[in-house]
Amino acid sequence: MAVWVFLFRTKKKHPAAIYMANLAISDLLFVIWLPLKIAYHLNGNNWIYGEGLCKVLVGFFYGNMYSSILFITCLSVQRYWVIVHPLSHQRKNNQIAVGVSITIWILIWVSTTPLYLYDQTVKLSNPNITTCHDVNRQADINNLFGYFITMGIFAFFIPAVLCMVAYILMFRTLTDSMTDENIGKKRRKAVVLIITTLVMFLVCFTPSNLLLIIHYSLLRQGMVNNGYGFYIVSLCLASMNSCLDPFVYYFVSDEFRENVKNTLICRSNRTVERMRISFTSMKYSKKNNVYSTDTGTQSSSC
Repeated sequence: MAVWVFLFRTKKKHPAAIYMANLAISDLLFVIWLPLKIAYHLNGNNWIYGEGLCKVLVGFFYGNMYSSILFITCLSVQRYWVIVHPLSHQRKNNQIAVGVSITIWILIWVSTTPLYLYDQTVKLSNPNITTCHDVNRQADINNLFGYFITMGIFAFFIPAVLCMVAYILMFRTLTDSMTDENIGKKRRKAVVLIITTLVMFLVCFTPSNLLLIIHYSLLRQGMVNNGYGFYIVSLCLASMNSCLDPFVYYFVSDEFRENVKNTLICRSNRTVERMRISFTSMKYSKKNNVYSTDTGTQSSSC
């Protein structure tokens, strides 16, 4: 629904809508492959779909997590820019947003490529199952450690710092403008967005990125990870960002809220307007003893 609203129902495209559309596409690409992950766990962690699909599942999982972080960061910086520079040129900002979005997709494609370069499935004898990314060969541990610490720094830590800086500066501006009732009421939604985004970073992204590094650090040293259960839970929390993203759309875009409301009650904006015109025509017809045979179009009087 979010993809449909941002791509086809949003009349006036703006940078926030562009970033949110890309965020929704990222979530959709992740959700498409989620049934395979569910079936894998229901089957006793036995992967029966082949090496290729396992690589795709792993690649899209981490691709979603890191692309979500980057697009949320872009959205946060853009929100700060709108509040501090409300009269900035719209068309130029749209072009920048499109260019940044394309760059992020290229970076995600390149950064997830190493996950496809080695086997993700491992055949175990006891129990007799084939795992997907849950067990790693010792020869791949060093590469995985280097990969996740690199992604942790450049795709999580640096974006998190950018978000924090943007929010601190945004809070200063919001505090200065709260004396104006009209501006303050409009911009209080930005505070809710800040809180929602901070919750996403603290709950969804921070545990998974930290525990990924700790997990592969222990494996690299040949130690048993007694906190493996926490590691698995952290990956579940990382998936939960897709559940929280709609709240971001809701608090950022007024047009998204209206379109979703109309969609849920099976009405489009055009239908609502047609109903209003029709209702007005009916009142006029009754008052003047004139009857209508078509919506919004009056026939000759009887």
